[in-house]
Amino acid sequence: MAYPRQSALELSGFKMRQAGISKRVKKLTVSAIKEMMHLAQGIPGVISLAQGTPTFLTPHSVRFELGQELMNNPQIGKYAPFAGLPVLKSAIASKLKRQHGIKVNSDTEILVTVGAMEAVAAAILTVVDPKDEVLIFSPGFPSHIMQIELAEGRPIFIPLNEAAGWTLDLAAFKNKISARTKAVVICNPNNPTGSLLTEQDLRSIAVLAKKNGFWIITDEPYDFLVYDRKAHFSILQISEIRNQLIACYSFSKEYAMSGFRVGYIYAAADVVNQMLKVHDALALAAATPSQYAATLALTHGTREVSYFVKEFAKRRALICRRLDQLPDLFSYQTPAGTYYIFVKIIPPFEDYQFALDMLKEAKVAAVPGSAFGPTGKRHLRFCFAQTEDVINEAFNRIEKWWSNKKMSKSK
Repeated sequence: MAYPRQSALELSGFKMRQAGISKRVKKLTVSAIKEMMHLAQGIPGVISLAQGTPTFLTPHSVRFELGQELMNNPQIGKYAPFAGLPVLKSAIASKLKRQHGIKVNSDTEILVTVGAMEAVAAAILTVVDPKDEVLIFSPGFPSHIMQIELAEGRPIFIPLNEAAGWTLDLAAFKNKISARTKAVVICNPNNPTGSLLTEQDLRSIAVLAKKNGFWIITDEPYDFLVYDRKAHFSILQISEIRNQLIACYSFSKEYAMSGFRVGYIYAAADVVNQMLKVHDALALAAATPSQYAATLALTHGTREVSYFVKEFAKRRALICRRLDQLPDLFSYQTPAGTYYIFVKIIPPFEDYQFALDMLKEAKVAAVPGSAFGPTGKRHLRFCFAQTEDVINEAFNRIEKWWSNKKMSKSK
């Protein structure tokens, strides 16, 4: 049975045509992240802590050098090779070797995509058949759920342990494996909780994948963003599983390039060759200017990344302090990575309606937790990628709104 999800748009009165629409699409819901952003745009003065959009500019050196390319490179307005610019693929291979110590054939094992979103969608469409089961953590990224359903697979939710900091319960993972298990999708650090799978967690998953013959699809846009001197371990470093691995990456978060829409895939050459069919059907090629920008980010933009991490750490500390001032409304586990915090709503409120009320009455947007899977009920995801002033103003509004709500209830 599919996980029943609400739609914030439909709750707000938006109508969707039913006649003539495919069953495959009708059973999908728009990601609640996009829904809340759409609703927020219709309300003047809303502060959004919903979508994960950093406030930082793309590194100046990238923008400046890209301007030169736009003016002087006669190829920049033409299609790129559909697997990606060779210069970018070579730079990606160098990054993977530097970061994970692995040797990559940039010609055959790298595929440049339209962001990590297309990368994960292409991976799922390449390996998942109708009725195949795909394991996904709950809470987990809503778009991954949609991508599995678009491939007519079945998302199988593995609950993370909230009390232990949203950690992996390996016994629960094992219990969800069946003869129909085709893949697991891993986002590490996790979106929305910010929790981090350990090296031992990932080695255990790799052993299970090897034993049971399922694929591992990773989505790691936040691999650079880990706090408290904790180390991010990538499953890419486990050589025994690489033939069953499709690793997806993004430039959006690490280099403040979300508008460029460029990402990439690492997989075995014979897997990439199959994925090229899906990539060709979905996108043909990532935008040529974006691919040049990504190349420049890998060669010119690395200095800013450490600054981004330090600033996000300050914003994490701030949002935790502000949440501590609302102990009768929210509880939380401190995120180990990303720029999200997944909070529990302490009063018995339904999270979709709570998020809509907070949007309309307090003019603060957050994402209802149920969108992230069944374990997300009665939770909200806040993004702390905004400036400290914006975070403070958002929580000033929430505090005032909650105080008024309690007063009106007591009358």
